[in-house]
Amino acid sequence: MAPTRRTLLKTAGVAAVAGKLLASGETKAQGTQTVQGGSSPRGLTYCNLRSGVGVKLGDRILDVGRAAQQLHVPVPATTDEVVAGKNADGLRKVVQAAPKNATVAESEAQFGPCITNPEKIIMLGFNYKKHVMEVKVPMPTAPVLFNKYNNSLLAHRGTIRLPIKVAKKFDYEVELQVIMGKTARDVSEEEALNYVFGYATGNDFSARDLQLRDGRQGSQFMIGKTPDGFMPIGPYLVGAELVGDPQKLAIECSVNGERRQSSNTSDMIFSVAKIIAYASSIFTLKPGDVFSTGTPEGVILGKPEAEQVWLKAGDKVACRVEKLGELAFQLA
Repeated sequence: MAPTRRTLLKTAGVAAVAGKLLASGETKAQGTQTVQGGSSPRGLTYCNLRSGVGVKLGDRILDVGRAAQQLHVPVPATTDEVVAGKNADGLRKVVQAAPKNATVAESEAQFGPCITNPEKIIMLGFNYKKHVMEVKVPMPTAPVLFNKYNNSLLAHRGTIRLPIKVAKKFDYEVELQVIMGKTARDVSEEEALNYVFGYATGNDFSARDLQLRDGRQGSQFMIGKTPDGFMPIGPYLVGAELVGDPQKLAIECSVNGERRQSSNTSDMIFSVAKIIAYASSIFTLKPGDVFSTGTPEGVILGKPEAEQVWLKAGDKVACRVEKLGELAFQLA
């Protein structure tokens, strides 16, 4: 049975991380409300802990729920509720007060996926120039979209149980994640980033033998990429105001301490703004929807066949996107 949001939070943990609130003149819109006093939730860094939303304060995480009990104010229970604008004033009050006895060391935090209940998880294929070259496919003329589902969400420090009964060729794909903050339909490229709530580190984990089951590159994207746990994301959901330009971020992935991917989001064929504008011209995007924006070069699939050593149980994978933190997980 696919995990529910309650199951994800209970088993993986929900941690919220937040930086300080930043002043913003952003207009109120569906899904992202301006916090009382003129500060914007897009100026915080969030995550989900076992106990609820957290906010990152240096090397410690403010447990928003625990602090709210002390202050007797309602607060969001998950990052999904943060994105939806629920109890934004209570969140602001808790972050401003930041009682020290309601914090936990980042190293001891039990994380859940940084978003738990997106209506849509939208994936990008072949969106880095050098990656397209290494896997020897034509350069796309429009974004290549496919999907994952909520069953694939996995937390920082989580474990992917490899489905070895149906697949053997497992591969990593570090990717920049984009979390929508407003309902978007037919938005322009110029306005698209205003609809983004924040960003996260993620991995489009893949079973290549399922993906290539009928012998064509990417023809079975969904089954090759949607087994349980194949979408690690987090630990943090970093507000867009703290990130700035998403096309200037270093991105890398390592396996067992060996760096395998190292690039920059400037190598994307279709920018985040172009992806949002394109997708919103076809269907409505909702607050909390996730875009996984493609992987750079360095994947196992891109190596000569004789050099392809696929991932196996016991391997440890670490992914990093500049400003967004490290996402680590292991295989079993």
